[in-house]
Amino acid sequence: MTVSANFKNYALKKTLNGLIFALPTVSDDFLLRKAERYVSTIRYPEAREFVRALILQTKKKLPRLSKNVRQGAVNFITNALFYKTPLRDAFEEENGFAPPIVLVISPTMRCNLACEGCYAGMYTKQEDLPLEVFDRVLTEAEEMGIYFIVVSGGEPLLYKPLFEMCEKHRDITFMMYTNSTLIDRKTAAEIARLGNVLPCISVEGFEEETDSRRGKGVYAKINQAMDNLREEGALFGFSATVTRLNKDLWVRDEFVEHYINKGCFIGWYFQYMPVGTEPSLELMTTPEQRDYRRRRINELRREKQILLSDFWNDGHLVGGCLSGGRSYMHINCKGEVEPCVFAHFAVDNIKDKTLKEVLNSGFFKAIRARQPFHDNLLRPCMIIDHPYILREVVKEGGAVPTHPEAEGIITTLASALDEYGSAYGAISDPVWREYEEIYDANKARLSSA
Repeated sequence: MTVSANFKNYALKKTLNGLIFALPTVSDDFLLRKAERYVSTIRYPEAREFVRALILQTKKKLPRLSKNVRQGAVNFITNALFYKTPLRDAFEEENGFAPPIVLVISPTMRCNLACEGCYAGMYTKQEDLPLEVFDRVLTEAEEMGIYFIVVSGGEPLLYKPLFEMCEKHRDITFMMYTNSTLIDRKTAAEIARLGNVLPCISVEGFEEETDSRRGKGVYAKINQAMDNLREEGALFGFSATVTRLNKDLWVRDEFVEHYINKGCFIGWYFQYMPVGTEPSLELMTTPEQRDYRRRRINELRREKQILLSDFWNDGHLVGGCLSGGRSYMHINCKGEVEPCVFAHFAVDNIKDKTLKEVLNSGFFKAIRARQPFHDNLLRPCMIIDHPYILREVVKEGGAVPTHPEAEGIITTLASALDEYGSAYGAISDPVWREYEEIYDANKARLSSA
C-alpha cells in the first residue's frame, strides 16, 4: 500500500473507532431509522431481519466488551468494507476469479471429546498442520484480501500455536468452533486481550442432551466457559448440530433464551450431514423438519435479541453454495484442500501448492462453473440438495476421498440422497416462488418511491 492509502486507512479506522465507541449512547429507534433505507433494499426478508439484529446486537454488546474486542470490531469493519477491497479487485483482475471471502482451516483433528457422528471423527488424530504452513496460508490470504478465517477441528485449542497466529495476523478476524472445555478464566482473558478471536461453542441443548453425547460434566464446563468469556469482555456464540432426534429442542424459546442470557452474540445452526464416523441418513432431519426449522428460525430472528444463522436454510442469502472457493473452502490438518467442511474430497495439498494454485484447480473450477446449482436458492447444497452434482465434479476433477468413509455419500448413500433432494425440492420450490414474488413487489415499490 502507498503512504496515502495507509493514512486513509488509519483515518478511517479512527473515525469508525469513535463511532463504534459512541454507538451505545444512540437510541435503537434512531439507529434503525438511519439504517432502514439500506435495509429495505435487501432482497430477502430474513436478510433484512439479520441486519437489523446485527445493528441492535452490536449496540447492546459493545459496552460489555473489552477495549481490544471493540477495536477488533473496528478492524473487521474496515477490512471487510474498505481496506481489503482493492486487494480483492486486483486479484480478480489478474486471475479471472475473485478470491473467497473466508477460509476454514482445521489445524488439528485431535480432540479431547469423542462425540457421536462428528464429521471430524475419521481424520487422523496424530498429525497437525505444520505451523509454517498455517502461517504461510494466512499471509497469502491477507495478500488476496481475505480477512476472515474460521478455525475448526478437532478441538482448535489443542493446537498450541493458535493464539500465536492470531497475535501475528491481527488484521484477520478468527472465528473458532470449540467444545469450550479448555476455556478456563486464563484462556478467556487471552481471547479478550487478542480481540480478534470469536469462539462459537458447540452445544447439544441442556445438561441431559449435552452430557449424553459429549460426556458427563461437559454441560457444566460449557456454562462456565461462557461465564468466563462474558466476564472478560469477549464476544462469543453457540453452534448447534440439528439432528432428527433434537430438531424441536433447538428452536424452542427456552433454548434460545438460555444462550442469550449466557451472553451469546450469535447462534449457528448446522444440520447433521451423513459424513464422518458411520455416516447415516437416519440422523438427518427430514425434508419436512428442515422446512419447519427454516420457518421457526425466521420467527426467532424477529423475536429474540441474538443473531441466528442456519447454514443450509440461509443459502439464498449468500447466492447459493459457497464451496469450491467461490466464497470459502476447507483445509484439513493434513493440508488437503476440500470444497467445504462436509465434502471430504480433494485433489491438492496446501503443503505443496500456493493458495492461489489450489483455488484454480480443475476440481474447484468444475464446482464454480455449476454454481448456483439451481434457480431455487433454498436448495443450495451439492451434497444433500443436488447430490448428482457432487458425483459429477468428483469424477470430472479427479478428486479422491480424504478419509476411508468419505466415499459413501457418492456410492452407498447416493440413491437415498437423491430421494432426499427431490423430496425437499417438492417442499421448497413453491416457497421459493413466493419469495421471488415478494422480492419483485418490494423492488417495484422501491423503484416508485
